[in-house]
Amino acid sequence: MTSAPIAPPSPLVTLAQQTRRQARQLATLPTDAKNLALEAIAQALEAAASSILAANEADCQAAKELGLASALYARLKLDDSKLKAAIAGVRDVAKLADPIGAVQIHRELDQGLELKRITCPLGVLGVIFEARPDAVMQISSLAIKSGNGVILKGGQEAVRSCEAIVKAIHAGLAQTEVAPAVVQLLTTRQETLELLKLDQYVDLIIPRGSNAFVRFVQQNTQIPVLGHAEGICHLYVDKAADIEQAISLTIDAKTQYPAACNAIETLLVHQAIASEFLLNAVGPLQQRNVELRGDDRTRDILNIAAATEADWVTEYSDLILAIKIVDSLEQAIDHINTYGSRHTEAIVTADSATAAAFLAQVDAAGVYHNCSTRFADGFRYGFGAEVGISTQKMPPRGPVGLEGLVTYKYQLVGAGHIAATYSGPAAKPFTHRDL
Repeated sequence: MTSAPIAPPSPLVTLAQQTRRQARQLATLPTDAKNLALEAIAQALEAAASSILAANEADCQAAKELGLASALYARLKLDDSKLKAAIAGVRDVAKLADPIGAVQIHRELDQGLELKRITCPLGVLGVIFEARPDAVMQISSLAIKSGNGVILKGGQEAVRSCEAIVKAIHAGLAQTEVAPAVVQLLTTRQETLELLKLDQYVDLIIPRGSNAFVRFVQQNTQIPVLGHAEGICHLYVDKAADIEQAISLTIDAKTQYPAACNAIETLLVHQAIASEFLLNAVGPLQQRNVELRGDDRTRDILNIAAATEADWVTEYSDLILAIKIVDSLEQAIDHINTYGSRHTEAIVTADSATAAAFLAQVDAAGVYHNCSTRFADGFRYGFGAEVGISTQKMPPRGPVGLEGLVTYKYQLVGAGHIAATYSGPAAKPFTHRDL
């Protein structure tokens, strides 16, 4: 009896196998080789700028015709300044210290028996994102610098832009020691579902998108997932806040880029300062087309729409701001810890003790004092770029740069040492001496 023929692997499995093989080679390259590859990518992106922008314009035009949500459209749009900033980010990653090969522990267990804990790449990343073509450049540069392969899956609305960018990345890598196959791009929804099943070849999934999208990924894969499901961020204006400073921070945190996950969605105001602050803030906010919604106490001061329970749990990603008046710092913290998404939270106050209590008690990846939540970003933190923001408790947390893309291994070198020597009645003691 003859056995049934073994079906050949699917094209995506073959692609993942190739990415994994090339990632193993990348992991062994010296820092200089990786940095030269990043510079080659930057130059290739600059050379292809007109093609990339034309592809993005085509994506944007198609998105308009399909009625893409304004927040997604803002993320999709890639103008000349945004492209130049992303290319600068590639070069910034090249300037960062190499995270691979760092010796975290070097310890003698006994004479001639030495232990090292050394950082190493994760392997292959699967990154799924909506709308943002600039993420391709950020993620690819971080993956290469950290010695990881990456399989990218952008949203359908950005497919032309992503293809143009990856084409340029491959052209740059072709001139270096880094194989172009370490950066792969998927383009269909079916490939997303198949990617989530590749636990044999993909070591980490990083989803970037809506709450529903991230939760879908988390529920449909056995691969570890790093990401945040939503960005419900708050700004608390304390009774000891400087009014002018609080207004400036509110405007920046809400309007500087409302589609960002680190923009505030809810404004909490201490009742002792509420009337003065709100009456001064309403004009500047409405001049910037911010739609205000408030609880009953806020509406006693301002003629605005009513906020409902749904507003406290909504990531608008738009020029909409919910306002609530609270009686105390404790009430503000309780509201944030109840409705926040553990992303980024901020307080405005001149009282250092109040600020310290807020920073200690608020449960979030980022807790800020007297500054805008918009600083929650890998580039602004000096990470060069980021692959995403993690709101989970376990590390990495917050903006994830190079340090979040490495793991470590224990290397033990001896000279014929056996475990039996260190057990039983005549057990030899370990020296456990740090070297």
